[in-house]
Amino acid sequence: MAQFFTRVSFGSDEEAAAYNRAAWKLIPFLLILYIISFLDRVNVGFAKLQMSADIGLSDAVFGLGAGIFFVGYAACEIPSNLLLQRFGARFWISRILVVWGIISVCFMFVTTPAQFLTLRFLLGIAEAGFYPGIVLYLTYWFPGKLRSQVCALFFVGIPIAGFVGGPLSGFIMKTMAGVSGFSGWQWLFLLEGAPAIIGGVVTFFYLSNGPKDAKWLSLRDRNIIVPALEAEEATHRAMGHGHRLIDALLSGKVWLLAVTNFTLLGGIYGVSFWMPQIVKDLGVQDVFLNGLVTSIPFAVACVAMIVVGRSSDRTRERKWHIMLSAFVGALGLVGGATLTATPALALASLSLALGGALASIAVLWVLPSGLLTGAANAGGLALMATVGNLGGYVAPYVVGLAKEATGRTDFGLYLMAAAMILGALLVQLLPRNASIDEAEHVPVLAESPAVGVT
Repeated sequence: MAQFFTRVSFGSDEEAAAYNRAAWKLIPFLLILYIISFLDRVNVGFAKLQMSADIGLSDAVFGLGAGIFFVGYAACEIPSNLLLQRFGARFWISRILVVWGIISVCFMFVTTPAQFLTLRFLLGIAEAGFYPGIVLYLTYWFPGKLRSQVCALFFVGIPIAGFVGGPLSGFIMKTMAGVSGFSGWQWLFLLEGAPAIIGGVVTFFYLSNGPKDAKWLSLRDRNIIVPALEAEEATHRAMGHGHRLIDALLSGKVWLLAVTNFTLLGGIYGVSFWMPQIVKDLGVQDVFLNGLVTSIPFAVACVAMIVVGRSSDRTRERKWHIMLSAFVGALGLVGGATLTATPALALASLSLALGGALASIAVLWVLPSGLLTGAANAGGLALMATVGNLGGYVAPYVVGLAKEATGRTDFGLYLMAAAMILGALLVQLLPRNASIDEAEHVPVLAESPAVGVT
């Protein structure tokens, strides 16, 4: 069987086998859920190609609607992550999926811009906590030395959703238009929203709250995973890392990470929401072909995330991996804006943009769990997502305003590139002894006899 983690990451064959078995049980399932999540979040970009004329949706209002999702999302992030800790991951993640799936399906009945904006806001509230909740859940299973790879494997759902979702959305809208009296965009919301409801029901029966109550985990594997994670948490506490929610809210380092997340996510969502329109402006008018072309940058991003994540874990270095990836992403955004006269080069540049931005995000999300424990970790991850996802509000709206004012999307792309460069520079302000790669090198408390680390 193929392995998620290479043997070099571990001190013994038994340790490698235990974590790979856990990864095979959890990561593919969580990845599917994240793909569903991202499809429901950005399929509005494809729906816009048809629904704008049907409901009178302007570019500016669409940009507002694409972004207002993140207002409701951000407002409920921290409460959601704390409730996940209280009620358990299995129930809470299931609840999130079912509620957002119902709201997503309701988009097929939208007839006015006001209804569109209202449902986008409610969808953000419903989905709040899923993204940081899954990241928190993964910390229950995998130690810091594996988390860049784990985050990359989970976040690869974003480019996979783009790779699959583009052709799928285009196919649905083209082939289902007029069936049973519904437009193609209405079928899009129905067929891509229903899987969230199904996934929520399956989640309740499939997931365990953690390794201690996972019936599918053998006693040998449990005795490897649980002591290692407990020892790592003890290390963080011994180093003075916060464990209360207030520790996260008052930490300048966490706020620095949150602002960085804001700048990087702005680039990702700005491109993701407007990619179908950008490709259309490059001359691809057919919605199915548009979906196929749109999938190319996401395929490139899949490879970039995994390669950078493995490199970061292997070298135990985080900040330069984030910085260089973000610079590549910014360069790609500039190329996508300036090379429109040559569609192939513009598309290659957008591929660099998504690849760099997503790779930097995958490594960035490792850092909070190296700085915080307990409720502070839950709150810190949620705070990071709260502030960061506001970038998902600002970026699409800015691109929409720029396009409506000038008829061009390049000005918005330039602004997002500048924001990504700022984010890359902010990471370098973290003191070296505060980064997770430094925490992982504390030898005594971080090691556990049960895992055979040498």
